[in-house]
Parts: sequence; structure tokens; C-alpha cells
Amino acid sequence: MVSSPHEAHHRIFQENPGLFTSAFRALGIPFPDPVAVSLMDTDLTEIRPLERHVDTLLRVDIAGGDCFLLAIEAQGKKDPDKKSSWAYYLAHLYAKFRYPPVLLVVCRDKGTAEWAAEPIRIGLEKHPSLAVYPLVLGPHNVPAVTDAARAAEDIPMAVFSAITHGNDHDIAAILEALAVALKTTDADAAAVFAEFTEAGLGATPAREIWRNLMGTGLSHFRGIVAETFRDEGRVEGRVEDILRILAVRGVAVPESARQRISACADLQVLDVWFERAVTAETADALFDEH
Repeated sequence: MVSSPHEAHHRIFQENPGLFTSAFRALGIPFPDPVAVSLMDTDLTEIRPLERHVDTLLRVDIAGGDCFLLAIEAQGKKDPDKKSSWAYYLAHLYAKFRYPPVLLVVCRDKGTAEWAAEPIRIGLEKHPSLAVYPLVLGPHNVPAVTDAARAAEDIPMAVFSAITHGNDHDIAAILEALAVALKTTDADAAAVFAEFTEAGLGATPAREIWRNLMGTGLSHFRGIVAETFRDEGRVEGRVEDILRILAVRGVAVPESARQRISACADLQVLDVWFERAVTAETADALFDEH
């Protein structure tokens, strides 16, 4: 189940696509400066029941007419099934678009980051047919931006730093620097970045520090980002309700049905499935078009 920290950690790249250039500089990776960056559809589903979605997908155009695809995945914990999905994403993207794909994984704890950075080798032990080398950003290599002047120079990177270091001991200094930096930028932009920061910190002590720094608990913000996360909270709650009703009634839920329910982001559709879950004899009955 996705969470606000998970969404904020990759959506910050959608809000400010140029952030990845700052992030790659932090890794010491020489990437060409982009000429244009376009947000792409994240649905990688083929014509079969299994649905697959990359978190954020960007097309990055560079000088000379070349381009590459940047697939960004936010990973909150180790997941043994995820690495096969990442390999699928890259192979599918290359087959579909014929552009070189790059995988960037963003993590909020060092252990998960180290796990995510391990190469993925598919095939024989001494002769892999496919090898994936993820780029990883986490607390171990993302700078902790504790200087307000530095934060003001690159506010998206300062927000990303705060989200990534949300559980670190120096998070208060990072948030204080960011709060000062936001006062130097446009009010609307500051509101959006403040919302991203709160959502990205999730249910941690750092979020209370941030709310106190903002003075009003961000209650005066009514931006697109806040509405999006509130909608996602309602969607997550409805998904949980549907699965709970089916479990209490003893209705078996195949993995394909569970994935379809969990992947649905349309609250109206989920409401229909919720009503059907009260009487449905099978999980598949939820999806009946008649």
C-alpha cells in the first residue's frame, strides 16, 4: 500500500523534473544537461491481468537530439519481489520506446538503499543474460542541507534532502534551513514545497517539528498537492475496507484480484466494489460489468 512519504519521495521529481540533475551531481555521476524533460505515463501494463506501474517516468531530451528515460522508484523497505519488477520495467521501456532507460531508486534508510543498489543479474551465474545496475539515492549519499543559504540556492534539492533524512538525528537543522529558505521564494511555490515536505516526512517526529516551524500546521494551504494526498488517503482507506470485508466474510481473494483492487485509484470505482463486497460470493464478482 502506498503512503504519503512514498508518494512525496518520487513526486518531487514530477514537480521539479530538473531535480534529478542535482541528485546525480550528489552521486558524482556525469549526466548531460537536459534540454527538455517530459512527464510520461507510468502504466507499463501489457494485455494481461497483471498490472505494473513505475512510480515516476520522465523522458529527458539532451543536446544533439538524443534522449533517455528516467524511471524513478521510491522504496521504503526491502522487497524481494521488487527487483524482478525493476528488471521488467527497464526491458519493457526499452522494447516499447527504444530509448535507453535509467533506473533511479530513492530510499529513506541506509539499509534499504544498500539493498537496492545491489546489481540484479538474471540468467546463469557465470553468464547473466540481463544485468541491472540501479542508481540509488538515500541518507548515505544525499547531502544533509543544513545551511539556509545553500537551501535557498536549490529548494527542490533541499526538500528532497529533508524527506530523505527524515529519520536522521540532524533533521531539525535540515528543516530549519528549509523553512528559512522558503521565505525567500514565491509564496505559491513555497506552499507546494511545504506540502511536499510534510507529506514526505509522514508519521514521524520530524513532521511535528516541521508543523511547528510553519506555525499553522500547514492548515492554510489548499494546493493541488495537498488535495492529491488527501484523495490518496481516501483511496487507500477504501481499498483496505474492501479487502477487510472480503476477509471477514471468508471470501477468497486471489492475488490477481488483490492487485487489481490495490492498484485502483478511482474512488468512484472503489465505492462500487465496496458495495458489492458486502454480498459478493467471489472476489471476481466485484468486477462484474453488469
